[in-house]
Amino acid sequence: MRPPRESRRWAARLPLRVRLVAGFAAAMAVLLTAAGAFVYWRVEYALDRDLDSELATATGTLRPLVAADGSVDDRQAADATGVAWQVLRPDGSVVASGVNAPAVPLVTPGDLAAAGDGSVTVDTGRFLPAAKAPFRARVTTLQPDDTALVVAIRRDHRDEALRELLLQLLVAGFGALVVAGVVGERLAHAALAPVERYRRRASDIAAGRSGLRLEVPEDRDDEVTRLGHTLNRMLDTLENALERERRFVNDASHELRTPLTLLTSRIQLARRRSRSVEEHEAVLAELEVDVTRLAALAEHLLTLSSHEQARPAGAAATTDLAATARHGVEHRLLAGVDALGDVLVEAAPGPVVVPLTGMDAERLLGNLLDNARVHGKPPVRVRVRATDDWVVLEVADAGAGMPAELLGNATGRFARAADARSRPGSGLGLALVDDIVRGAGGELRLCHAGVHHPAVPALDGPCDHSSAMTVSVVLPRVP
Repeated sequence: MRPPRESRRWAARLPLRVRLVAGFAAAMAVLLTAAGAFVYWRVEYALDRDLDSELATATGTLRPLVAADGSVDDRQAADATGVAWQVLRPDGSVVASGVNAPAVPLVTPGDLAAAGDGSVTVDTGRFLPAAKAPFRARVTTLQPDDTALVVAIRRDHRDEALRELLLQLLVAGFGALVVAGVVGERLAHAALAPVERYRRRASDIAAGRSGLRLEVPEDRDDEVTRLGHTLNRMLDTLENALERERRFVNDASHELRTPLTLLTSRIQLARRRSRSVEEHEAVLAELEVDVTRLAALAEHLLTLSSHEQARPAGAAATTDLAATARHGVEHRLLAGVDALGDVLVEAAPGPVVVPLTGMDAERLLGNLLDNARVHGKPPVRVRVRATDDWVVLEVADAGAGMPAELLGNATGRFARAADARSRPGSGLGLALVDDIVRGAGGELRLCHAGVHHPAVPALDGPCDHSSAMTVSVVLPRVP
C-alpha cells in the first residue's frame, strides 16, 4: 500500500480530466450510498414495525395464559395466535412451547438477561447468507419466578424483501454511477476542450508563428473565456515588447554601423604614419566629436525605448503645460542653450493641465525647441492656447521648413531631409515627441506653407497659425 504522500503525488500526475471524472464519480458514489442507506433503513423500519405490532398483540394474548409454574392453561387459545411461542426458565431450558416452535430455545441466555424485568426484541438467524429459520422474537420476563415468554415470527418474507431491495439498490446505484461517470467525462471533455485549443494555439505561437491569438468566443463570458482574453492581452504585450526590442536593435544597428565604420577608419588612418603631438591632438578632437555624436544617438535610442515601456505608468499624471512652457524656455535662455535665437512665449493665462508627467512635458518641449534651433531660424515662437476640451502647444520658426513630401513621415525614426543630414541631430526628436503625445491621447501636427499633416488623424479642429514651419501638439485638457 502506497504511503499517503506518494498516493497524492501519483494522483497529481494523472490527467486533469481523469481527476475530474474520478472526483465526480466519488462524490456520486457517496451520495448514492447515503441515499440507498436511507431508503433501506426506512423500508427495514416499516417491515420491523409491522412484525413488532404482531409480536406485541401475541404477547398480550399469551401472557395471561402462562401459569406461575410456566405451564399454559389453554394451549388451544395460545396456538390460536398463529405465532411460535416458548416459555423458558432463566437457564434457557424450555418449559412449554407451541405453533411449530423448535425444541431448542429460540433465544440465548444472554437475550434473557437483556430483557431484565421488562421485554426486548431480538433477531435470530443470519440475514446474509440467508438462514433456514430466521425469527424475530420478543422476550418478556414473567413474575414472580423469572420465567420468560418468547413470542417469535418467521422473518423469511421480511428478509427476502430486504435482500431484493438491497440487490436493486446495488444494481441501480452501479448503473447510476456508470451514467454519472460517462456524463462527467463528457462534461469534463467539453469544459477542457477550449483549454486544449488554447494549448495547441500556444504551441504554434511558441514555435515562432507571429500574429496568432487564441480563439475566444465573443458570445460567452465564463472562467475559460476570461482566461483566453487575459492570455490574448498578455500575448499582445509580449509581442509589442518583442517588436520594440527588435526595432531598437534594428535602429541601433542601422544608425550606429556607419558612424562606427567611419570612426574605425579614422583610427586606422591616424595610425598609418607617425604624427606630432599637435596632429594627434587634432585627430583626437575629431574623434571626440564622433564619439559625442554616437553617445547622443545611443541616449536618444535608450530614451525612446524606455519611454515606450513606461508609458502606462505615466498616463495618470498631470502637469500645467503653460507653466512648463514658460519655465522651460526661461531655463534654456538662462543656460545659454538658445542664445543664438530669440524665443517668444505666448502662454494662456491660468493653469492649463494636460495628462503628462512633468518630465514628459519638459522632454516634449525640449525636443521641439531643439528641432527649431537646429533646423530652423529665429525667431522661434512658442504658443500655448486652450479650449474647453483641448490644449494646443505650437512651436514655429522662420526657417525653410520641411518639404511637403517629408511632412507625412517626419515622425518616423531617423527621418531627415537630405539637406538636414549635414546638421547635428539623429532624427529621433519628433519620434519621441510623437510617442509622448500618442501615450497621452493627443495628436501631433506638422504644418508648413499651407500644408497640414496630422501624424494621427483622429482629432477634429483646424489649425490656427501662420504659414511658417509649425509643429503643433494637441492634448486633451484635464479639468
